Amino acid sequence: METWSVDQVCSWLVEKNLGELVHRFQEEEVSGAALLALNDRMVQQLVKKIGHQAVLMDLIKKYKQKSQELKSPGETAPVMQAEDEQCSSPASGGKQMPSFCPADNLDNGLIDHRVLKQRRNVRHILARNKALQWTKSYVLPEFPYDVKCMLAEQKCPDHSMRIRIIEFLQADMTKYLQGSLYPTTQQYNDVVNALLQAHPFLDEDGCGFFLWKRALKDRFKYVRRPIEDDEQVMRNKCKFGHRRGQTRKSLADIRFDEIKIVQIKEEAVCLDSEVDEHINWFQQEYVKTEKDWREIDKRMSQTLEIRRKLIGGRTPLKDILKMFPFLQCPYQLFREFQLITRTDIYKRTRHILESYSENILASLSLVDNPINIALQEKMKHHTDEDTLKHMKMTATCLLLPDAFGEDSSLFVIVNDKVQVSTPVLEVKNPFNMDVCEFSLYLEKERLTKVDDCVTALAALIASFHVFGIECPRRLSQTLNFLETLIFDAHSPYSPSMKEKEKEVGFQHTVT
Repeated sequence: METWSVDQVCSWLVEKNLGELVHRFQEEEVSGAALLALNDRMVQQLVKKIGHQAVLMDLIKKYKQKSQELKSPGETAPVMQAEDEQCSSPASGGKQMPSFCPADNLDNGLIDHRVLKQRRNVRHILARNKALQWTKSYVLPEFPYDVKCMLAEQKCPDHSMRIRIIEFLQADMTKYLQGSLYPTTQQYNDVVNALLQAHPFLDEDGCGFFLWKRALKDRFKYVRRPIEDDEQVMRNKCKFGHRRGQTRKSLADIRFDEIKIVQIKEEAVCLDSEVDEHINWFQQEYVKTEKDWREIDKRMSQTLEIRRKLIGGRTPLKDILKMFPFLQCPYQLFREFQLITRTDIYKRTRHILESYSENILASLSLVDNPINIALQEKMKHHTDEDTLKHMKMTATCLLLPDAFGEDSSLFVIVNDKVQVSTPVLEVKNPFNMDVCEFSLYLEKERLTKVDDCVTALAALIASFHVFGIECPRRLSQTLNFLETLIFDAHSPYSPSMKEKEKEVGFQHTVT
């Protein structure tokens, strides 16, 4: 199983009646080695249904037990011994084979390519076994007496105690890594998982994993920062642009930097404490009936930087929404977009729909569209101008991808089940103002429910920017058209805008 590819893992899932997990495993690129390295927390994040989690963990456990039972002492012999046997096998009469034996070829100054390939394979296997050994053999270090007392009493640690725990974990990881200061993501995950499994109360409201992992990574960065005599550290600093082209600093400069680093560390501790306090407040305030929106706005502004770092670091969307639940509210989604882009997206979206709905609906490519035909039939039963305007704007939201010849199922779903993971709108009864419903979905789960097409379309566009989601290729022209209008406020009739209008086949009436 260690050598399986992602496709082989998916075939194994289908064979074990777990075909529902195939798409998720393909997205996360779970190979055979990754499958064997999964722990309980990773499986919970990877698989939604508890029944599937239990079956998957049981299958992995049984496979490991079976492989250990079948493993014999002869199989653990060094691989290079087989090479030596090949060099002087009975079939060759005790003579060395020049094409396979490296010793003879070294004397002649030649090495067979098959030997080099075999050696590379051996190094790959040893590296993989070393990674698996880390996962199996890692245990938490022996903490000092005061830390052990705090953990035994299951008290929430203060910030000085947090720093002590992180320092001991970092020192212990460095020992396991034989002095290296560059753990892999998997090794960070293993250490934090071991800590939270041994002491579950440290997982604060389900957000502890990311907070402890971030603190541990920051500790390694803090340790690496002043180092100038380690080859690996200096190579990476040069590679990623740290202190490039600078001369060696004097003792006074180094001392000044040490004082500055301590100040930065103290500021980071204060920042972490403030963030933790904000997250706890958000979670408590979100469940209240009457909310203090002024305080919410203030705290959301104060936590914008850390939120952007988490989203930029590809933190799962569920965890972001758990820490900052008010991002599920359209108003806060628009406000976040405005803090990032300095643009009032709701106002711009309303302007787009009011200005372009007539021309879009009149374009030749949409005349025979079923939604447009249904709109014309519904409009015969109404005379109120506001109602007619609302129906036209709603139809424009539904038909905009069709105007560009793109996949409308990636943009809006009408009276059907959502099947895509990217942001998409769900609309029910679009032309019935009394029972019309708009919902925004992310990762096939409803994020928020809104009342009108303007709010729905603005929330859809904002979600791509706020959550850092890449635009689907089959929807690129539609979103590019909308974003051009949204961000090009001062010149709606610029040359680039006119070209896009001609591509769709409609012209804006200049009044």
